[in-house]
Amino acid sequence: MARDLGPAIELVDVSKSYASAGSPLKVLDGLACVIHDREFISVLGPSGCGKSTLIRLMAGLLPYDQGVVTLRGDKVTGPRRDVGIVFQTSNLLPWLDVDANLRLGVEIRHGRAKAAALDLMPLVKTLGLIGFEAAYPHQLSGGMRHRVAIGQALALNPDVLLMDEPFGALDALTRDQLNMELLRIWQRDRKTVVLITHSISEAVLLSDRVLVMSERPGRIIEQVAIDLPRPRDPAISRASPQFGGYVVRLGNFMGVS
Repeated sequence: MARDLGPAIELVDVSKSYASAGSPLKVLDGLACVIHDREFISVLGPSGCGKSTLIRLMAGLLPYDQGVVTLRGDKVTGPRRDVGIVFQTSNLLPWLDVDANLRLGVEIRHGRAKAAALDLMPLVKTLGLIGFEAAYPHQLSGGMRHRVAIGQALALNPDVLLMDEPFGALDALTRDQLNMELLRIWQRDRKTVVLITHSISEAVLLSDRVLVMSERPGRIIEQVAIDLPRPRDPAISRASPQFGGYVVRLGNFMGVS
């Protein structure tokens, strides 16, 4: 379990609605949770329950209607420099190669000179992209494009990394490979991570805690602490009886077992 260093993110009585043809569509209603510093949190829930909206509220990309969202005690009112976000699609610029795509966020935020001076070799090595620095997005596999997207966020060295189901469209083998990469990066850097996922086994493998959301309007209906030893080896963890027990327990909450 991650050591409790106090709240990194806190949501208190948060609600969010979207305009619709009839009455407003309430997506989140009275949602409350605390995410601690250096904790790896996964969020599970049925489609349409507001998981992506939750990530965007944490990132300051959407306003909330009620309640409060804080990051390290400061109210979130817009995008922050200490938060990185990875979306469901990689969103790489097709006319830039891997090296330029990795530097893009730093260039936008800090200028071309700082981006050009950035030593990307450790990050490229961590992401398994050595030899592909000059490749363009269309020359990469889906998994490699997602690695670059994760690298774009990590190049900014954020304290908090928010991930909105970045592996959902990938085949099972590629997804497993990226799970191992993400696990290795987190175990090395210990950033605060919030991952939206539909995969129960992925949530158990990666997380310190799993938050389970209700049907829309979304609320946190259960929090399950994952007490598996770290550092985690995927093969050993998945073979343990405890792992299977967590999968079954979360499956029951999700109505799939």
